[in-house]
Amino acid sequence: MPAPVCTDDEFVELWKKHGNPSSVARALAISVRSVHERRRRIEARRDTALLSNIGPGSVPLYKHAPQHSARKHADIQDGVALVFSDAHFWPGVRTTAFRALLVLIRELKPKAVVCNGDAFDGASISRFPRIGWDSKPSVIEELKACQESLEIIGDAAGKAKLYWPLGNHDARFENRLAQNAPEFEGINGFHLKDHFPDWAACWSLWINSDVVIKHRMRGGIHATRNNTLNSGMTIVTGHLHSLKVTPLTDYRGERWGCDTGTLADPTGPQFVDYLEDNSTDWRSGFIVLTFHQGRLLWPEVVYVLDPTHVSFRGRIIEV
Repeated sequence: MPAPVCTDDEFVELWKKHGNPSSVARALAISVRSVHERRRRIEARRDTALLSNIGPGSVPLYKHAPQHSARKHADIQDGVALVFSDAHFWPGVRTTAFRALLVLIRELKPKAVVCNGDAFDGASISRFPRIGWDSKPSVIEELKACQESLEIIGDAAGKAKLYWPLGNHDARFENRLAQNAPEFEGINGFHLKDHFPDWAACWSLWINSDVVIKHRMRGGIHATRNNTLNSGMTIVTGHLHSLKVTPLTDYRGERWGCDTGTLADPTGPQFVDYLEDNSTDWRSGFIVLTFHQGRLLWPEVVYVLDPTHVSFRGRIIEV
């Protein structure tokens, strides 16, 4: 990516002087779109809004939701981020999507790998009652399965940054302890993240200030569209296991709502009794985000075809 034509401080001073994107674009001899992109990045880094003098009074044309203490930020100008979710890691289980993730991590050499929630299932500490005489792994067995699986992914990722926006199943670990052993608050090991020091735990990961990755937002069959429509951002979620990309174009430009599917097998032991032999609109796979000069290209799906093959970019990959 070419070097910026001015520093952030110089850009802010130009903005204060001119107060609108067209004038700043002329002053810097760049496009209005580039001005908006630079403005959003500065606002994200400084957690502030650059106000415009267009129209009656000064109003923010672009302002983030208030900074949350459990929000992480990443900057990817040129490169790839792989996003998987809903692995529900189970002792002794290695799925097709899991193997494919390792293959594509090694091939694409991502800048970031994101575990977008529900790596830990918490079957034995669910608020839901036991189903018949089903057998579930213990908390320690699940914890070890998560540690082993995420360590393998981390080793394959090399120098890539590792992020973990937590999901509702992940929250079962701390919720049970907070409800039943509140006296142990703050002691090491009582937070799920204590057991995964290589993965940066958060509620959301923001990439380049306009792509949000979090476990869940809206629900229902139109969740991906409603997520990006209501957030005004490209937003990548899990939770619903549907694995799809929904584009949305309006006056602000183009953005996407993505569902990362499930890294688990939809017919796996985590779900067999829970689903009661019902059909599901679930798909196994994950999402690839590619950035070029800070701009997100059309998100891509890696989709499990059968127990030994996945589809990606028109290729059939054996894993």
